[in-house]
Amino acid sequence: MFGLWGYLDEQFTQLEDLQDDANPNFVEEIVTSFFSDSTRLIRNVETALENYPLDFCKLDDYMHQFMGSSSSIGAKKVRNECTQFQECCKDRNDDGCIRAFQRVKQEHATLKRKLEAYFQVSL
Repeated sequence: MFGLWGYLDEQFTQLEDLQDDANPNFVEEIVTSFFSDSTRLIRNVETALENYPLDFCKLDDYMHQFMGSSSSIGAKKVRNECTQFQECCKDRNDDGCIRAFQRVKQEHATLKRKLEAYFQVSL
């Protein structure tokens, strides 16, 4: 997996195994759907982080959705940062949530760049 080592787990390989001549763009479609959903969730979290006091239950719900989406494509670094964010929610740590969310967004953006390059090469 060109340039993706460490960013994706075996779930991504399983998705690639499902792709065939009948559905040649399967993985790219799944990844596109992930980025569409995750971009919406990022906006939701950003909005929720602007409201004080923070609604940790709502933030945890958004991050749970984000983590599920990340798991569905095997985005392990993003998923790991989501877990850290959820730990901050559990601890009701405002600053920790903000810092953890910055790392989630950073890993998300890095993965997006890497997958865009991957699909350019694999087309």
